[in-house]
Amino acid sequence: MLSRQQLISQIKQKKSFLCVGLDTDLEKIPAFLHEYEDPIFEFNKRIIDATADLCVAYKPNAAFYETYGVKGLQSLIKTYEYLPKECLSIIDAKRGDIGNTSDRYARAFFDEKASGMGFDAITITPYMGHDSITPYLAYEGKWIIVLALTSSVGSHDFQYLQTNEGLLHEAVINKVNTLGGTDRIMFVVGATKGQEFENIRKHAPNNFLLVPGVGAQGGSLEDVCRYGMTKECGLLVNSSRSIIYASNGTDFADAAREEALKLQEQMVVELEKAGII
Repeated sequence: MLSRQQLISQIKQKKSFLCVGLDTDLEKIPAFLHEYEDPIFEFNKRIIDATADLCVAYKPNAAFYETYGVKGLQSLIKTYEYLPKECLSIIDAKRGDIGNTSDRYARAFFDEKASGMGFDAITITPYMGHDSITPYLAYEGKWIIVLALTSSVGSHDFQYLQTNEGLLHEAVINKVNTLGGTDRIMFVVGATKGQEFENIRKHAPNNFLLVPGVGAQGGSLEDVCRYGMTKECGLLVNSSRSIIYASNGTDFADAAREEALKLQEQMVVELEKAGII
């Protein structure tokens, strides 16, 4: 389990707040890897080896493993086991159900004795209310990362609806923060929202934010930091496709490292500007 203070320490030590997304697709990985017994794990292993000193978190997306059934889950378990212990391990599962079902989802990804996986954090959807969230908080020391404002085109369908407590995503943040502290709760906020981070910080001034959308989706790291960074950083910026699929040749791991290094070097500048390092 990785505590908030340990995460902050890693950010300062590595001069990075990069999260590498492991959205590993058999149709996109280099062809030569298909000769291996477990091509998904072999791909992930090489990506991890190439980037571990440049990032503070890894985020496998459950869908990319579950789609291959038992073999995919075996690849996910092996990937979990291989992840560096000093890095925050996030399972991007976006589960959203209540009661016993949520508890089983939590157990599947948090209880290593039960499933072989004991991730530090899980992404969840909050729209069934507090009883879709509290079962995860029963697992001491584990993080929940709640969808707040996404970078998807469809975000305007629901997330901006007006409620008695403000916009729906604002109401979500306010309610969820009554259920647990900033040492257990993060929020997903899409990088393509730019200046909206300033408003998000009015509702989540001290929570860490998991920020997708930098890189392939066109989000600006500088804008994210200008409006969303706190005195402790408070950001985990995720990049998936632009790093892991930087090349589809035998040099894919080296290419991934180059892309991760570009982001990490930009992060050094932002951390220095904020006086964090």
